[in-house]
Amino acid sequence: MSQSSTILPPAKVAVIGLGNMGQPMAACISRAGYQVVGFDLSADARAKFAAAGGKAASSVADAVSDAAVVITLLPDGKIVRAAIEGMKAHLARGTVVIDMSSSAPVGTKALGEELIAAGIAFIDAPVSGGVKRAIDGTLAIMAGGDGKTLDKATPVLQAMGKSVFHAGPLGAGHAAKALNNYVSAAGLAAAAEAVAIAERFGIDPNTLVDVFNASTGRNNSTENKLKQFIISQKFNSGFSLALMAKDIRTADDLAHQLGVPAPLADEVAAQWDAALEMLGSSADHTEIGRYSTAKR
Repeated sequence: MSQSSTILPPAKVAVIGLGNMGQPMAACISRAGYQVVGFDLSADARAKFAAAGGKAASSVADAVSDAAVVITLLPDGKIVRAAIEGMKAHLARGTVVIDMSSSAPVGTKALGEELIAAGIAFIDAPVSGGVKRAIDGTLAIMAGGDGKTLDKATPVLQAMGKSVFHAGPLGAGHAAKALNNYVSAAGLAAAAEAVAIAERFGIDPNTLVDVFNASTGRNNSTENKLKQFIISQKFNSGFSLALMAKDIRTADDLAHQLGVPAPLADEVAAQWDAALEMLGSSADHTEIGRYSTAKR
C-alpha cells in the first residue's frame, strides 16, 4: 500500500463512545500522533476523557467535522446506526467510518452499503483483548469490508492493535468477533463449572487451574480469568456479562440465519441469557462463575 493511500498522523480521528474500551483506545491513537477528538452522550465520560488529557467535543457534529476517520465504539448495532444517522450530514465524502463496536453482521452489512452508496467509506473492525490490551495497544482487530479501505485505515488500527486481520466482506469483522466470543464464553463456562465441581469434591480450585494450564484443558480463560477474577471473587475484568451474552446470541442468530446447525451455540446462548437474567445487566462476564456455583 502506498503512503499516499493511507491516513497518517496528524490526521483528525473522531472517537464516538468513551467507555471502558473507548477511552484507552482513543489514548493509543493520540499517542501515535493523530489529532483525536472524543464524544460521548455521557457528560461524565466526556469529563473523564478531558481530565485524562483528551480533547472532548460538546457535540457529535463538532467531533466528526473534518475528521479523516470516525470510529464508533458503542453498545450495539442499533445504537451505532442511530449515531451514524445523526452524524451523516456532517461527514465529508471520503471520510472513513470504522465501526469497532460489537454489532450484528447482517445489520452492519446493510449500514455499510448505505454509507458507501452515499460516498462515505466504511469498514467494521471490532476488537478482542479487553481493557488491559486496549490500554497497551495490543488488541486483536478483525476487519470486514473493502481491502483498499482497510489499507487506508490500517495505520490508525495499528495504533490500537497488535494484529489486524482482514476477515472478509462487510460484516465479516463482526461475525468473526461474535464467533470468537462464543468460543471464549463456552470455554469460560466449562472452566467455571469444572472449578465448582472440583471444589465440591474437595480439590483446591487453584490446583485444578494449575492442572488445566499444564494440560490439554488450557485456554485463555484458565490462564487469564479463573484465578484472577473467579476464584479470587473479584469479578472485575471490565467486560460485562450483558455484552458477552449479546455477542453469543449474535453468533447463534448468525448460525440460524445461514442455516448452519449449531446445537452447542444454542445451549451456550441460553445459559448466558439465564445468567444475565439471574445476575443483572451490571454484572461482569466473569460472574458466570457465580452462576455456575448457584446452579449447584
